Amino acid sequence: MSNSGSGCPIAVSKHFTSSIPLWVRTDQPRHVGMDYWKSPHSGIISATPGTLEYRQLHLADINPGVWPPIAGVETSIPADRKIDGVAEVTFISALSPLFGRAQTRLAYQDEVNVFRRTLLYIGAPNWSRWYQVAQPGEGVGARTLVYLRRRRGVSPREFRRAIRQHVVPAMTRLPDVRELRTQDFLPWSARLWNTPNVAHDNPVEQRFHASVILGFADAGARADFLLGTAIETLSANLAAVCSAVHAYEVSETLTFVKGGTILHDVEDC
Repeated sequence: MSNSGSGCPIAVSKHFTSSIPLWVRTDQPRHVGMDYWKSPHSGIISATPGTLEYRQLHLADINPGVWPPIAGVETSIPADRKIDGVAEVTFISALSPLFGRAQTRLAYQDEVNVFRRTLLYIGAPNWSRWYQVAQPGEGVGARTLVYLRRRRGVSPREFRRAIRQHVVPAMTRLPDVRELRTQDFLPWSARLWNTPNVAHDNPVEQRFHASVILGFADAGARADFLLGTAIETLSANLAAVCSAVHAYEVSETLTFVKGGTILHDVEDC
């Protein structure tokens, strides 16, 4: 894969990642739950053996869906399913979850203190892909998280192929993108993350099958992308295989574990 502007190949690293969409409790102010998620809940996840990276994506409170309308595709996020944040955990190996079972039990017990609903989306090893689209020294100041729902009649294999062969290459050619991460999900199952006293309802028609994280230099560059002409080609490619494109404004991204090391000074990047 290469960037059409530079002709240089774009490196991609493949990982084993889980994404957990989260809804904070509504019997207390939203900021109370979001702060508890930052700490102390983050400490439980950070201490899990076998973790390569642990990030929290805090989503803006007002998030009606920032992707421009696409005919025949749901781009407006239903208010009753609007996500508050996503825990992104990348493992060192496919066996890592086995080593972290003790910490996982602690996380199970603590979830009820902060969340009212949690879901676990996970792919097979190598289904999480990080594309090296940034130039050395370029940082990320704004992000968009996009969840994709497969259109009925499109097979999982056809869906993954369309994202990898058409959508991702078009995104790597965007000049202002400084981060690009994609995940393909295995079929969702409540049994994988059945935490007590927390809802896990996820009807078939509301499930997602992939996600994309797009990072930009700042909020202005993100807005330019969402209002620009390049998104029209992406929308056409997505419409062929997606019934829903839910794009969230990310207000804050916190990294607690990076390169397998717990960070004492949490990175906001």
